[in-house]
Amino acid sequence: MIFETMSYTAKPSTNAGSKPTPRKYPLLRLTLIALSATQAIHGTSWAQTQVAAQSGGAQPQPPQSAAYHYALPVDLAVEAATEAIRVCAEHGYQVTATVVDMDGIAQVAIRGDGASVHTLESSFEKAYTVVTVGVMFNFDTSGALFDLVKTNPYAPRLATLSHVMALPGGAAFKSKNVTVAALGVGGAPGGDKDEVCTLAGIAKVASRIPN
Repeated sequence: MIFETMSYTAKPSTNAGSKPTPRKYPLLRLTLIALSATQAIHGTSWAQTQVAAQSGGAQPQPPQSAAYHYALPVDLAVEAATEAIRVCAEHGYQVTATVVDMDGIAQVAIRGDGASVHTLESSFEKAYTVVTVGVMFNFDTSGALFDLVKTNPYAPRLATLSHVMALPGGAAFKSKNVTVAALGVGGAPGGDKDEVCTLAGIAKVASRIPN
């Protein structure tokens, strides 16, 4: 991390009665900021390393997009989300379905009839978990993080990251075996039921995604 700084010194004044300007200490403040940021980054990286070691999995991987990039078309995102809501509605579940792209941005969010306001957040966070933590640790569902939290003493630290939710209901859209987006569903009485609807939505469009 590089901080660009500008130090300054009071210039001699041409006015005989002027007083020198007290010297400030901007470098000290920036040094403290740099140390705080370094400690925060180190803590998260340490947790990621410990999770990988304890789970026997691979170390965090480079971003998949460096090797392959495919943007899920919005029409497929809408169709998948709509199908997930339909399947849940058939079972009497009022849910929201959200598609999140690889930038962590909601591409599509559809709130089904009667779904509560909280489902907007939970569906987003489940999908967000898959395109962020899921890519690092090579899992395709938010349910995989849910299972990891129960068995790995370091995994709960990852679950405290912003917008990460360790509950089932999020799953990846895959193209050429690479995660290209994720669908999250929230609102059913149990994440396992959300995940059934999520997988149904993805299956609806999977044949039209390059493989």
